[in-house]
Amino acid sequence: MKNFIRVVALGGTAVLALAACGSAPSASTSSSASASASSFKACMVSDAGGFDDKSFNQSGYEGLKKAGTDLGVQVKTVESKQESDYTPNVESMISEKCDLIIGVGFALESAIHKAAEANPKVNFALVDSSFSDASGNAVTLANAKPILFDTAQAAYLAGYVAAGVSKTKTVATFGGKQYPSVTIFMDGFVDGVAKYNEDNGTAVKTLGWDKAAQTGSFTGTFDDQSTGQTQGKAFLDQGADIIMPVAGPVGLGTVAAIQAANNGSMLIGVDSDWALSNPSAASITLTSVMKEIGTAVFDTVKSASAGTFSSDPYVGTLKNGGLGLAPFHDMESAVSSDLSGKVDALKADIIAGKITVASASTPK
Repeated sequence: MKNFIRVVALGGTAVLALAACGSAPSASTSSSASASASSFKACMVSDAGGFDDKSFNQSGYEGLKKAGTDLGVQVKTVESKQESDYTPNVESMISEKCDLIIGVGFALESAIHKAAEANPKVNFALVDSSFSDASGNAVTLANAKPILFDTAQAAYLAGYVAAGVSKTKTVATFGGKQYPSVTIFMDGFVDGVAKYNEDNGTAVKTLGWDKAAQTGSFTGTFDDQSTGQTQGKAFLDQGADIIMPVAGPVGLGTVAAIQAANNGSMLIGVDSDWALSNPSAASITLTSVMKEIGTAVFDTVKSASAGTFSSDPYVGTLKNGGLGLAPFHDMESAVSSDLSGKVDALKADIIAGKITVASASTPK
């Protein structure tokens, strides 16, 4: 299991607000900065989900596009269709003479790691994973930045909401593959349900994940949506009425299962606000555990293009706005004001350090 490291990450709105509030540059400085930005090339390699996955690849891609528009940098992307594409795709970006190469997803760790070591004059970044040696020990690369998220914090709030809304008193979660960036969602979700039970004297069950044993349900893929439909139906058949799939596009299969059941069951999205990124699922999406990947990518490109790239990890938290719980949108009527207020209070307590949401995969 890869080790994660903490660092502060700013939310996109805050970044833009700070930029807007800064003093205006002189004409000569502006011209120089513009020339520098226009010659800077920021590049991105997707994992097998592709940039239209309605999830973390798409979020990263949108952050890169924003950097191209707002900062005036050149951008270049390449999509991976399968695992064997990772290394050649990263190498193709090196051949394109990219100044910064960002790999989206922990699956690219090996390809980015090797490329960073072989190309010390090129900067790299990797979403959802730190770097490790052959023994799994964390290592620091001077030209490679981990972009990480303490996702358990926001998933904890989602678990609390799910337990409070569930009519069957059974909720569920599953992952694509058992990686730290997946199980950290599941750990937080389970703890949030447990907190609701503690506060309310209830016994809401969570299917799909045993936090203590670190064992549970995984589809073995982040691409095959049929596996998400099968797993979703299995949970529905066991009485779950709220499901949180942590499996990228595979979660769309769970959407199909819930819609086919048509029994009032709901879904909790991950990475982005699924009610917005998947409009056809808005009517069944209770909320989403959001990672501000686009903001992290934008900030990383901004620093690198300004000549201030740092390999210090970027870790999103509730406190710095790198994480969030999406609005309830169409499901707002399902969440009582008392429950919503309690979730807000829990979020404040996490931010203040009064509550620590622990996970085996928590960034350290």
